[in-house]
Amino acid sequence: MPAIPPPADKQRLVAPSKDTPTFSPSKVSVIYVLGGPGAGKGTQCANLVRDYGFTHLSAGDLLRSEQDRPDSQFGNMIKEHIKEGSIVPMEVTVQLLENAITEDIKEKHGNGRFLIDGFPRKMDQAIKFEESVCPSQFTLFFDCPEDVMQERLLNRGKTSGRSDDNAESIKKRFKTFVETSMPVVDHFEKQGKVVKVMATSGPDDVYAEVRDKMAERGFKVGQ
Repeated sequence: MPAIPPPADKQRLVAPSKDTPTFSPSKVSVIYVLGGPGAGKGTQCANLVRDYGFTHLSAGDLLRSEQDRPDSQFGNMIKEHIKEGSIVPMEVTVQLLENAITEDIKEKHGNGRFLIDGFPRKMDQAIKFEESVCPSQFTLFFDCPEDVMQERLLNRGKTSGRSDDNAESIKKRFKTFVETSMPVVDHFEKQGKVVKVMATSGPDDVYAEVRDKMAERGFKVGQ
């Protein structure tokens, strides 16, 4: 994924706080996609992009692109967080996502449908994004046991080239997900805004369940 162009003021990535979200949920549809590392989020997002016309935004990909951007003031900080399996400061991630949504709508003339993969990973991210960028439609949560996810990640690490696809980083990522991201899922579940899918089966079977649950929420293939 290409790096996001820096804002006009390269010294400040984080926008000032605002009273209302940048985008209205009546015009922009945001679905969060959560699940432990290795739950298959990326694979299912690709299916949804193909069949429903969503734009796929990966918080992790945006952060990795930003860390590699030559004049990024946040590059080293992001790199260290990714290495340790910890969470990058909220303001950085939220602003990168807002930049990407704005670029897609204004420059690429997108349809205003977004899947945000691997976000929000923490309650403060969820609250900040909902208040300042756009309230979400719901959270698509892929539920998968840790042993299955670990096996998938170790296999992926043989070819992915990602620095965090190794046993030590994977263990830290599992711990971080359980401690910080599951409270986000629980928070939205209490609001009736979680669609839970069991992700232990093969990708095709998982996607069949995803399609059924998307239809229940009013999203039709090809529309």
